[in-house]
Amino acid sequence: MSVLEDYEQKLGRNDPCWCGSGKKYKKCHMNEDRGGRGKRRSFGKENRAGHPVFPGRVSPMSQVPSHIVLPSYAATGKGEDGGEGFSRLSGSDLEQMRKTCRAARRVLDKGIKAVRPGVTTDDIDSVIYHACIDEGGYPSPLNYHGFPKSVCTSVNEVICHGIPDDRPLESGDIVNIDVTLFLNGFHGDCSQTVAVGEVDESSRHLLDTAQECLRRGISAVRPGGRIRDIGYAVADYAHQQKCSSVRDYCGHGIGRSFHMDPQVAHYRCHDDGVRIEPGMIFTVEPMINMGGWRHKVWDDQWTAVTADGQRSAQFEHTILVTKDGAEILTAQ
Repeated sequence: MSVLEDYEQKLGRNDPCWCGSGKKYKKCHMNEDRGGRGKRRSFGKENRAGHPVFPGRVSPMSQVPSHIVLPSYAATGKGEDGGEGFSRLSGSDLEQMRKTCRAARRVLDKGIKAVRPGVTTDDIDSVIYHACIDEGGYPSPLNYHGFPKSVCTSVNEVICHGIPDDRPLESGDIVNIDVTLFLNGFHGDCSQTVAVGEVDESSRHLLDTAQECLRRGISAVRPGGRIRDIGYAVADYAHQQKCSSVRDYCGHGIGRSFHMDPQVAHYRCHDDGVRIEPGMIFTVEPMINMGGWRHKVWDDQWTAVTADGQRSAQFEHTILVTKDGAEILTAQ
């Protein structure tokens, strides 16, 4: 049985629909998926350009210069020290966080400029690594829980945490570049999915949808509101566009630690009633799939791919909650 067939067999009539609408499957996409005749729809092939992504060869881990200040995990390859509680900053700490986030955006922009057919994701990793060092910072993913590279590069059906390798990008691919920079004691996080050469109409629609999901998610941030408002805004728009929002990965608080509270779901999570308060800092980073929201993980224990083989796109900003809404700290 294929991954898709196994996924569909496990999705019962009364389970939440794969699209993230919050409705039961039988009242949402079941009839459409079965073509109205009791048959299951074949996901993926008619809407997926290019070939499935396979692991390539990964080059040795980079070693940072001695003058770069390291986060706590850099030498151990383990988790972080700290990270408890919500991320809130003010005064000089907030100003430094702003500087770190602006630097992270500059690093991401350099990575985006390197994208073209024939370039490998390892080439992009090298660009990101040197850009981080040039900023005087540390590439946060490097050796985080043993992650071997300076950036996550997620191609086509890879949802997130793709490891840069020697696979050349091809015209028609899409690739997400997910940058986090540790600079002067703070982490700044942002990502963008870009087209490689000319992409098909369905991939362009996915990119446009994912970018709009990010915009709507950020627009839902209001002091006194709830974190779940973000997921509602994202999932509703994704559903309107015949896409789904990934449920197993989320946004997060960020600041002195790479990952902190709150956890920011990008689907209709009814239980997430955490209040949004001025001064909070967290990422909004919806991962939007052409097909279903479910995923599987490669043997490297990092690379998450769509269960049905269809493409995924992500856009991400680090935001600060203000008295009026949200300030995008990683804006271009």
